[in-house]
Amino acid sequence: MTKSLFDKVQLNAEITLENRILMAPLTRCMADENLVPTQQMADYYAKRAEAGLIISEATIIRADGQGYPNTPGIFTAEQIQGWQRVTQAVHNNGGKIFVQLWHTGRVAHPHFFNGDTVVAPSALKVDGTVPRMRELEYITPTPLSECQIEQLVNDYAQAASNAIDAGFDGVEIHGANGYLIDQFLHFDSNQRDDQFGGNPQNMSRFALLVVDAISNRIGAKRTALRVSPGAYFNISPDPRDRSVFDYLLNELADRELAYLHIGIFDDALEFDYLDGRVSDYVRKNYPHTLVGVGGFTAETGLEAINQGRFDLLAIGRPFIANPDYVAKVKSGNEVVAYNDEMLKELI
Repeated sequence: MTKSLFDKVQLNAEITLENRILMAPLTRCMADENLVPTQQMADYYAKRAEAGLIISEATIIRADGQGYPNTPGIFTAEQIQGWQRVTQAVHNNGGKIFVQLWHTGRVAHPHFFNGDTVVAPSALKVDGTVPRMRELEYITPTPLSECQIEQLVNDYAQAASNAIDAGFDGVEIHGANGYLIDQFLHFDSNQRDDQFGGNPQNMSRFALLVVDAISNRIGAKRTALRVSPGAYFNISPDPRDRSVFDYLLNELADRELAYLHIGIFDDALEFDYLDGRVSDYVRKNYPHTLVGVGGFTAETGLEAINQGRFDLLAIGRPFIANPDYVAKVKSGNEVVAYNDEMLKELI
């Protein structure tokens, strides 16, 4: 049976989506000085409530997770109240919204939290400077102790609980794109020799502990995960990474998550050690609800869905340019082309 982007989708017994189009997480750096979501952000998300599901911009779980200016948090009462305005605005317009939970790991910077260290799996520095604040050079991170890892797992679970208190319909764990969880999953960034490094089972342990802790706190049906088997952003690829994701995806297949989201900016990228595109590799190894993303139009995304490559389509930059993206696609109206000038304001 041919599928449509405008089919209703029953994610599980608790969550039904009005269509297959998801708004991808888009970092906009528009929270206030206390990392509290603003009314402007509430208006921004409310305009896009026709998406089957909005995934919020990446939202930090605790202060030392910040790597970019004015990114929102969800670890203080003020921040939770700020997000309540956002979720209420989306719900008032008939939408659903998950928060993407985030710790940037070794690409955090002490400038943002008045500290002197950043944490990561291993003491391996990222080259370069902080986006939007090029005067800030990255520093060599301090490897996390096992006790600190345990605390981080608890902090992720608490952030998920805060998200439900803030009115979110669920959470997407950011386990992709070179940030903390992803740093554990790649040999380039994880050179540990304890129970969190050295082999696929150990390297997957932190990600699975976070998934299980959040699932236990808020329910697996309201828990999702984003992953990047292809290392391409702040991490160099290593053919051994495939064995890590073979193990991780097999473990995830036994869990009843809301969905798994592929974390890649361009789905056309191919990796020799994955035998081609990341999305095709994940599809072969994960049998449940899968979200594709990375340069698709509505037309090419629908074609991929009907080829069985994934089940739901996440759209990024076109949603910045077109708050009414879903309505335009449904009616066949022309979609406004995105340009970088649109990043300067919320529209």
